Parts: sequence; structure tokens; C-alpha cells
Amino acid sequence: MAGVREVVVFHSPADELLSHAADLPFAVVADPDERLYAEFGVERSPRALLDPRAWESIVRALLSGVQEVARGRERLPSTSPSGGRLGLPADFLIASDGRVLAAKYGEHVYDQWSVSELLELASRNAA
Repeated sequence: MAGVREVVVFHSPADELLSHAADLPFAVVADPDERLYAEFGVERSPRALLDPRAWESIVRALLSGVQEVARGRERLPSTSPSGGRLGLPADFLIASDGRVLAAKYGEHVYDQWSVSELLELASRNAA
């Protein structure tokens, strides 16, 4: 897609990610020591979940998750996940030479670039 390759970094250990990431259409990197988080200045904050702009998405995810657990398609989430629940998202457009072309530091848990925003950034930064 527009020369963009998605790579997602989680603050969980690789063994915890395996069952969730096996069928994802993008690369997943385990960062349990949060070295990449620190390098890129990604933060954690209670506002990740407490910001009212995130509440609708949180409720939808909870309802969907409950249905999937009830159907036996998913397991209940951990009550104490590795890295906690307060991580803020951050999106980066990184050139093939490693330069950060654009960055978005989320203000709440669902504050990421939309696909159209990402495609626009990628087309503006195309070599």
C-alpha cells in the first residue's frame, strides 16, 4: 500500500504476543523492556484510558470482547498484562534509510493516524 509497510511494537514479551499476532497482516515486534518506546519517546499515562474521546471505542471493544469470550473464540484478557494498560499510542512514518519523516504521539488509547492520513503523509514524503 503506497510503499508503506506496517510494523507494530508492543511492550509485551514475544511468548505473550505469539497467540495474538500469528495471523496479523503486519510485522509485530516485542519490546518488553520498552527500549524502542524510550528511544522514540512513547509515554504511558492514565489519560490513555481516562480521556472521554476514547470511551466509545473502549466500550465497543469491551462488548465485542465479551461476545467473543462467550462464543469461545477468545480468552479473557490478563488482569495484569505485561507493561500495564496505560500506554499511549505513537505512529511514525520512517523512511527506508531510518529517518523519521512524521510522528504522531497519541493523546489517548485510540488516537492514531487514520489510513487516509497515513497515505497522505506517505505521498507527501515519497522520494
